[in-house]
Amino acid sequence: MTRVLVVEDDPQLVRALIINLQARQYGVDAAPDGTTALRLATARQPDVVLLDLGLPDMDGVDVIKGLRAWTRVPILVLSARQASDEKVAALDAGADDYVTKPFSMNELLARLRAAVRRTEEVPLAPGATLVETADFTIDLLAKKAIRGDHDVRLTPTEWHLLEILVTSPGRLITQKHLLQEVWGVSQTNKTNYLRVYMAQLRRKLETDPAHPRYLITEPGMGYRFEG
Repeated sequence: MTRVLVVEDDPQLVRALIINLQARQYGVDAAPDGTTALRLATARQPDVVLLDLGLPDMDGVDVIKGLRAWTRVPILVLSARQASDEKVAALDAGADDYVTKPFSMNELLARLRAAVRRTEEVPLAPGATLVETADFTIDLLAKKAIRGDHDVRLTPTEWHLLEILVTSPGRLITQKHLLQEVWGVSQTNKTNYLRVYMAQLRRKLETDPAHPRYLITEPGMGYRFEG
């Protein structure tokens, strides 16, 4: 049974989540504040965490940091905060996804299933050197991309950006993280760098660059590689 830890201080929402999750055969634990959440996470070892950011005793971002100090459990943030910088702060702290309130229960459950599924997929092993898709192959050891029978010419910057994305399949990588890792900057006014280089990568790797299958944009937040 997949076990979910719900961290939320709204009793009505907690009740609705418990009813919907238990009806789909999930085991559920609930915490009304961050302190209880961190204690329950250690004791119950959940498979996924649903986390509200506006908790009575601490900010949800601090809960994410506390969890990330020892576990890679998927964390889905539930929050009424709609500002992009709030979302980015949660994602940079280690959250896997962000659902804005109010949300549809079906959407939440779909994202929860996706988060759990990603943990069940075999991650890229430390010694693995190939990332293979139906359209291209990335050879991490040789630092090259192959499409069909031909090598794809990538600049060092394009390669660095691609490498970060493909070694974390399914995970949203924030603009801030990519800017810091690839260019050593985190200013949001530099996001045009990302748009230009992602467009180049799609042109070189995607069958239909205008409708990418592998290099996905999450508007205002970052990018994701779907293998």
